[in-house]
Amino acid sequence: MNCTIRNLTLVALGGLISTVALAQSNTVKLGIIYYQTHAQTTGITGIGVPAGADAEVGNATTALFTYERAVTPEFGVELVLGWPPTVKSTGSGSVAFLGEVMSAKNVAPTLLFNYHFGDVSAKWRPYVGLGINYTRFTDVKSPYGWSVSLSDSWGLAGQAGVDYAIDKNWGLFASIAALKVKSDLVATGATVLQTTIDFRPVTYAAGVTYKF
Repeated sequence: MNCTIRNLTLVALGGLISTVALAQSNTVKLGIIYYQTHAQTTGITGIGVPAGADAEVGNATTALFTYERAVTPEFGVELVLGWPPTVKSTGSGSVAFLGEVMSAKNVAPTLLFNYHFGDVSAKWRPYVGLGINYTRFTDVKSPYGWSVSLSDSWGLAGQAGVDYAIDKNWGLFASIAALKVKSDLVATGATVLQTTIDFRPVTYAAGVTYKF
């Protein structure tokens, strides 16, 4: 009887250790991310600015790095980073003739809480995540010599993706995410220009994964 209890205890302990080991796995991802804006603005206002003045924000592509720590076999905490891409803006509406009016680098770390479907040993594991994004704009420039500032942004972020395991360490991933990014722009030159940009970005990412 004591032997049976001891064996059951060892089996349970082994299962617990195995679960903890799985829960403490680390995953890094390297890839490419395409940053597609769906920006809307409140229109550009300022003394001497013609009615209907507006701006369009372009898209960007950059390198992606993420680190995820599994806290259970299903749940993980992921930090998403990327090489800051340069996002460019051009005049539109009544000021379309201005062409490019501004460029800025987009520093946007994002913290996500992910849920992974399926067994940890499965080849394919879809996942969804929800978290928060912080965006800071740096190296803001204007070819017209304006002094331009963009406020920082905090907003919700959500993603859906899938992992494919090549072996126990290496794999591939693809994901799509949507973020809430809104910033107030102030440009000072011959006059003061103001607008609020709701970037509404959607990102598409793919690359390789390594688990350890």
